Amino acid sequence: MTLSDFPAINATLNGISACLIISGGIFISRNRKREHVLCMAGACVTSSLFLICYLYYHYHHGSTKYQGEGFLRTVYFSILLSHTVLAVVILPMVIRTVYLAVSQQLEKHKRIAKITLPIWIYVSITGVVIYWMLYRL
Repeated sequence: MTLSDFPAINATLNGISACLIISGGIFISRNRKREHVLCMAGACVTSSLFLICYLYYHYHHGSTKYQGEGFLRTVYFSILLSHTVLAVVILPMVIRTVYLAVSQQLEKHKRIAKITLPIWIYVSITGVVIYWMLYRL
């Protein structure tokens, strides 16, 4: 594995996280708590692996400049800005949401999870979109 493999690995981890988060949301809406817990634990693991790989890559590589022009450039930077802001916000929200679940404070967990879930999904999916726009467009 080389440093150039990390963007694709990061996008894959983001995609897996998004699938697990969405599945976890569906499971809890159907009162399938065990499956919900397994999906959300998997999402935490894949998101943590993503963060480790992301920080390692950017420490060794630095940033990658977007090469697109015109309207796509505006779209890219709009997505990047919202993704970056929400990525900073979501980390403490996920930690708090997990803490409330583990400590059996389920009413508080449900309240914050209704906010955490869509933001976490958005951050995971836009991570894949950013990869696609940077490396595949």
